[in-house]
Amino acid sequence: MNSLISLYDRTFSMLEERVAAIALPTMARLIFAGTLLVYYWNSAMTKLGDGIFGLFSPNFNAYVQILPRMSEAVNYDASQLGAFWRLLVVGATIGEFVLPLLLVIGLFTRFAALGMIGFVIAQSWVDIFGHGVAAEDRGSWFDGIPDALIFDQRAFWIFVLLYLVFRGAGPLSVDAILRARALPQMSAA
Repeated sequence: MNSLISLYDRTFSMLEERVAAIALPTMARLIFAGTLLVYYWNSAMTKLGDGIFGLFSPNFNAYVQILPRMSEAVNYDASQLGAFWRLLVVGATIGEFVLPLLLVIGLFTRFAALGMIGFVIAQSWVDIFGHGVAAEDRGSWFDGIPDALIFDQRAFWIFVLLYLVFRGAGPLSVDAILRARALPQMSAA
């Protein structure tokens, strides 16, 4: 029995050391790309204003999606919301483009993953309290129904992002390339 346990430990220790360090961060980024990259970019596209600088002058949809109750309170006239709220909407729209891209290419991955976690939490808050997502759509943990839009799905999203916060992008990333270039310079100093 001891030899079986020893074989088990050696095998999975080797897998963890040699395979997991490369495969898991890469897979986390690939899963994010395959499931959420286009989702967030499509969402961001619905917020763009007209013209080449539409990113910096969000349209009506941006305010209704991000600030639904406030938009309703001002009869959907975003010009009444003020500069702070405009900056918030512009920042959120830019974030929907930039943070997923950073995650997929593996650049400033830990920072981008933290930003996306904040984004998912804010998005969930707005969905529940701003758009009034019904309790049955929000879901509940341990209810035996794993397809709820908020508590079930977004828990998995956040788990993938937390993995990237704690483990980084892995060796197949821009972060790894930048780190490799910086190490010779740091050792020479």
